[in-house]
Amino acid sequence: MAHGVAVRLLFVLGVFHKGRTVLIQTAQTVEAAVGGEACLNCQLTQSKDVLQITWQKVLSSGARDLATYSERFGPRVNPDCKDKVEIIDSGLKNSSIVIREVTEQDEGCYRCLFNAYPDGALIGRTCLQLYELHEPILHVRESQSVEELVVSCSATGRPAPSVTLSVTQPHLYFSHNNTDSVHDANGTVSVTSTAVLSGFRDNSAQVGCAARVLSGQKEVFLRIPEVKQTPDDSTATIVSSALISIIMLCLIVAVVIMMLLIRKRSNSLSERDSEKNKTPKKDTDQTKTPLVGQKNEQVRQRSPTNTCPTNVHPEPVVSSPRRLVYI
Repeated sequence: MAHGVAVRLLFVLGVFHKGRTVLIQTAQTVEAAVGGEACLNCQLTQSKDVLQITWQKVLSSGARDLATYSERFGPRVNPDCKDKVEIIDSGLKNSSIVIREVTEQDEGCYRCLFNAYPDGALIGRTCLQLYELHEPILHVRESQSVEELVVSCSATGRPAPSVTLSVTQPHLYFSHNNTDSVHDANGTVSVTSTAVLSGFRDNSAQVGCAARVLSGQKEVFLRIPEVKQTPDDSTATIVSSALISIIMLCLIVAVVIMMLLIRKRSNSLSERDSEKNKTPKKDTDQTKTPLVGQKNEQVRQRSPTNTCPTNVHPEPVVSSPRRLVYI
């Protein structure tokens, strides 16, 4: 594999020229990722007097020269393709070109021409097929069951990628696998694979997702959370936790009730003591109140008889001269 480009199938192309068969070994199809590099190669399997090798792009209207190589002039690239195409093998029996940053316009078929004397042009043909593959996205979320997780992986590519889920622990397994595809406007296809992961897992368990398009492949891995309890243990733990919570709640309620009862009893005793202390004062006040009322009544009864002013002298002052009369 040269420059990261995978070759799907090699074959020997027989070209008949003047009744003789000339063999050129090349790749029937070369696959390359969009934006990457594509390497095209042609090899002459017989000894011939080759003067020049020419690479061409096959178009609907004919062929366009890309680059040439000869011992006299060395490698030459068409000025329009100077930053795009490069001859990497300098020889007259084996020739390779690299196409950089390939796009959809570079997809198609190419020809390598071995111009030999006196045979003329010996032609080999190879085709470039592009693919597009983006990094897959892997998600792991909890399920309703303690020992189950929902694992999903999405990958986008052209043509439609294949998505495969994997797990590193042998006692874990996938079930209920489901795959959905969505065609995007730019020609790519988004494929999502979803499955349920079941079984006991530890802190070293990982799930993986591999996305493949033609010869391209990308993988991602994700560590999954550890669960050491079985469903029965988990249920027992939940029940015991609930019982502890209920007991604690009952204890708190009992303490609160006891405190309220103690406080109520204390308040009741305090009220009784205060009533006992206040009762004699109320009786003395009630006994004193009638006396005061009687005194006031007596004063009111005596007041009308005392009609004379207090500074008037009594009667004996006038009778004293009568006692001094002599007979």
